[in-house]
Amino acid sequence: MELRTVLLIVLAAVAALSLVFYQYFYKNPRKGNLKFILAAMRFLTLFCGLLLLINPKFVNNDYYLEKTNLVLLVDDSSSMEESTSKDNLAAAMEQIRSNPQLNDRFTMHQYAFGSNLEATDSIRFDQNNTDIAKALSTVDQIFLNGTNATILFSDGNQTLGRDYEYLHLNHVTVAPVVVGDTTQYEDLAVGLINVNKYAFLKNKFPVETTILYRGARPVSSTVSIYINGKRVHQEQVNLNATKNSQTLNTLIEAESVGIKTIKVEVGILENERNTSNNFKESAIEVIDEQTNVVIVSDILHPDIGALKKSIEANEQRSVSIVKPNVGAKELEDADILILYQPTRNFREVYTFLQRSGLNYFTITGSKTDWSFLNQAQGSFSKDNNNQTEDILPVLNNAFGIFNLGDFTVDNFPPLIGSLGEISILKESSPLMFQQIRGVDLDKPLFTIITESKQREAALFGENLWRWRAQVYRNDQSFQKFDEFMGNLMVYLGSNNQRSRLELDYSLVFDNAGLAKIRASYFDESYQFDTNARINIKVEEKENQLVREAPMLLKGSYFEVDLSDLASGEYDFTVTVTGENLKRSGSFKILDFNPEEQLSSANYQKLDRLAQKNQGKLYYFDQVDSLIEDLATSTQFLPVQKSRQNVVSLIDFRILLGLMALTLALEWFIRKYNGLI
Repeated sequence: MELRTVLLIVLAAVAALSLVFYQYFYKNPRKGNLKFILAAMRFLTLFCGLLLLINPKFVNNDYYLEKTNLVLLVDDSSSMEESTSKDNLAAAMEQIRSNPQLNDRFTMHQYAFGSNLEATDSIRFDQNNTDIAKALSTVDQIFLNGTNATILFSDGNQTLGRDYEYLHLNHVTVAPVVVGDTTQYEDLAVGLINVNKYAFLKNKFPVETTILYRGARPVSSTVSIYINGKRVHQEQVNLNATKNSQTLNTLIEAESVGIKTIKVEVGILENERNTSNNFKESAIEVIDEQTNVVIVSDILHPDIGALKKSIEANEQRSVSIVKPNVGAKELEDADILILYQPTRNFREVYTFLQRSGLNYFTITGSKTDWSFLNQAQGSFSKDNNNQTEDILPVLNNAFGIFNLGDFTVDNFPPLIGSLGEISILKESSPLMFQQIRGVDLDKPLFTIITESKQREAALFGENLWRWRAQVYRNDQSFQKFDEFMGNLMVYLGSNNQRSRLELDYSLVFDNAGLAKIRASYFDESYQFDTNARINIKVEEKENQLVREAPMLLKGSYFEVDLSDLASGEYDFTVTVTGENLKRSGSFKILDFNPEEQLSSANYQKLDRLAQKNQGKLYYFDQVDSLIEDLATSTQFLPVQKSRQNVVSLIDFRILLGLMALTLALEWFIRKYNGLI
């Protein structure tokens, strides 16, 4: 207690005594013991009141020992079961936990990890993925203060996350304990398989895969690719210690629709120990989205044949040629209409376009009836004088509605168009401008109408077949022109209508642990609705109900976790309660365990991790050495710290109670003796 506080207490006592003396003894003729009792009561009351004002305090120093945190971090993935037994690992953990020297120095914490970190005191080896980097980073975030040590029991084989070898921790030192066989056996393995998410029927899709080799001698093996169990490709690979990987690129034809399992398998070496990584599966969905293009023409012209050949260069598009008086059924089956040099006979076709909103492409020329065309549609108009002119194309380099690729119109022959002023009546984006007799005009030759939901394109010239022929003369191939027309068809064949219920999911999941489906639901004003109730129904392909459950809100989307499903093919339907909205889909869970791909412990990476984080590598039979190093290291000495607690000398509640008691007693005594 400070000297100042002691002096204040003494002064308080003197002041209280002075007041009592003045009240009860100074010029007071009354005698007897009653005067001393009342004076004592008054003194206590005054002294307690002054002590409340002074509020005397003293500092209490609390000394304690702060130990270093020792984190026991156990790889709980299924690959550890091949490296050691649960009993052996549990015995090593118990040996560390029960060591008295370590208990004197450390505060111990035990965690297990696979994909995520969790506190546990049991070992199960049931995780299907290993993310060492995530586990160590989480420990580094948990233990922020002081010096912390981590003992990592792992085989060093990671299947998820960033590469832990380059991990630099700020608050934790790492001492890896290598679990498993460190001998590097000769091994052939299939690495990553890269395929597209979708493929179109009757088209060829690429399959890229990498074959990996560990060993010293030259080896040769056969790589086979299977689609739904049928071998579709076979290739020989030759590898050695220097050339230890080879990437294969193959084109496979999509023969039928549906989800197709792609299996890549490499032959097994003689005496190869780990054969589970000699094959790997992926999948692709083959879809049939053939675009039906209908060319409406009242005349015969080479352009029609060129358009048909160019559009059908992609097998996902079919072209039919009809007269303007065709029945409504054939027009309704069309996805895109191409109107070639419209005349008055096209009256019913334009009526159908206005009613249906179908996207279309108009090509005009010398046989076009402009008087009719100006009245039949409101996108463009032209003052026609029945004279023709050669029109050269000038490409608009600023065009950005769709990709033009390598398409260019340099040295292209002219088209034939009729003279007259062209007026574009709606918002548009010119793809090509006109050049007549060497003069560049600010008038479109080829334009895209962008104002309405109904997509339109217009070409003001005939003899398009000459452009396709010119491309062949330049490149000995029609590819550039056909790709240009294909991009135009893709643009005209799509629409911008947005669904209020959107799904986000993978067609194929490597394992059930990754199986999640997300949904987004929007109200009628297309604002995300957090109050919606969205349900999902999952069935096996044989229509056996597996699960029917609500999807949970996760911020800006709804999600369902399907990690408990077995491998196989599933159909699902997502519905919104109270709304006539539902979306369906299908997915496949592969029978693939990434933990089985490696059989040897990766002690080199664990050693580099230890060096980067002030630790040291140990092997499983060196646990005693690890304990001794931790017990004798000066890096992890406990630190004695003090905590100052400022405590009041007397609790104010006691002082208030004592004041109330003395005042009450004084009042009763004075009342009893008739002094009031």
